Amino acid sequence: MKLCHSLKATSIRFDDPNLVGTVGLVPVMELARRAGLASLAEEWLRVPTDKGAHPGVKVSSVVAGMVAGADSIDDMGILRHGGMGRLFQGVCAPSTVGSFLRAFTFGHVRQLDAVASRLLRNLVDLAPGVVPESPWVFLDVDDTVIPVYSPAKQGARVGYTHVLGLDAVLVTLSGPGTAPVIVAQRLRHGAANSQRGAKRLLQDAFATTKRILTPGTRVLLRADSGFTGGGVVHTALSHGVDVSVTLRLTGPVWTAISTIGPDDWTPITDTHPFTDPGTGELITHVEVAETTYTMFSTKGTTTLPVTGRLIVRRFPDTRHGPDAFFPAWRYHAFFTTVPPDTMDLVTADQTHRRHAIIEQVHADLKHSALAHLPSHKFTANSAWLVLAVITYNLTRATATLAGLANATSTTIRTTLITIPARLATSGHHLTLHLPRAWPWHTHWNQLYTTLAPPG
Repeated sequence: MKLCHSLKATSIRFDDPNLVGTVGLVPVMELARRAGLASLAEEWLRVPTDKGAHPGVKVSSVVAGMVAGADSIDDMGILRHGGMGRLFQGVCAPSTVGSFLRAFTFGHVRQLDAVASRLLRNLVDLAPGVVPESPWVFLDVDDTVIPVYSPAKQGARVGYTHVLGLDAVLVTLSGPGTAPVIVAQRLRHGAANSQRGAKRLLQDAFATTKRILTPGTRVLLRADSGFTGGGVVHTALSHGVDVSVTLRLTGPVWTAISTIGPDDWTPITDTHPFTDPGTGELITHVEVAETTYTMFSTKGTTTLPVTGRLIVRRFPDTRHGPDAFFPAWRYHAFFTTVPPDTMDLVTADQTHRRHAIIEQVHADLKHSALAHLPSHKFTANSAWLVLAVITYNLTRATATLAGLANATSTTIRTTLITIPARLATSGHHLTLHLPRAWPWHTHWNQLYTTLAPPG
């Protein structure tokens, strides 16, 4: 592909008052209005002084900017161009948004958490299919470090990743055939232990999940070894949620593994071969087995013991070469409270490994609103995280209505949001002229007609 005309023969003028570059915000913000984004912010947010006035307008502006691709406060200027003033009212300037966020305290962040939880419930009602309707659904908890480039940012620490940053922990809800939505979130300092605040976070997640799921749906909490603690496990069990958590290969775990006989291992065909981290060889032969195991039974612990299934996955240790005298194995173990008559050995193993789906959510957010944290103030960045989660869930609902349920936020922006359009008025009727032969016009029309009033 090449230019039809040279740059010398081309003139550029930024002078069209009827052109917009993000016409996809029209149906998205209509969905946000129906879900009550602005009204919920007005009801729950009590940010003091004039900086907190009209929180519904300011929250809506930030979310709209994030939907359009903004990942900083200055990027909110994307809402102030061409004919946007004819399409939307109350668009805030970037400076207004910055002052609003910097006025937040942790209490106001918790108020915004309440907005996010209730908005998700409304989105589930408006966009069926956002939340799975199946006998089992899965809650995944994990954290990720968001890099920062100045030690002056409050809370910036060097943690386990050896990167200066802040730590964001998320809880996602997903099921067979559905993309995850985020049901709880929290920002912590960059060197925070995985279990710091996890109990309270999971309580929020379980409360939100209970509101949006069909009664009788079984919930399984999946987590890696960083979250394997008494607070996490007992909080889940007290809410009627089963757990599936990775275990470190400590002495008691090795003792339990040693009780598994050589005939108790079941070979499985791994449909997703993986590379041995030590040698780079492709691993296809895997075996699984299980035994009974009691967590928190070590002498001196004050946590009540929990008995369940220890499921062990092993694969050949290729570091010793093909001519090793004895076969060597590498092991991966996890603990689950799901009984074997409900989920067999192989299914339990496959189900636990799908915990990695939360990594896709982390990547999605880091390629969107969480590309970086825009403020030096910790509470402002905490509010930014909640607003990014609101945007993510709103985008998921939008994609579901458009028939793109499994698309990433970047794809949704490309196909549905950042579409140029020219505004034309005839009488009192506004017409949006979009590009001819837009490749995804069918999805855009499906979204628009679903939300457009009849008549």
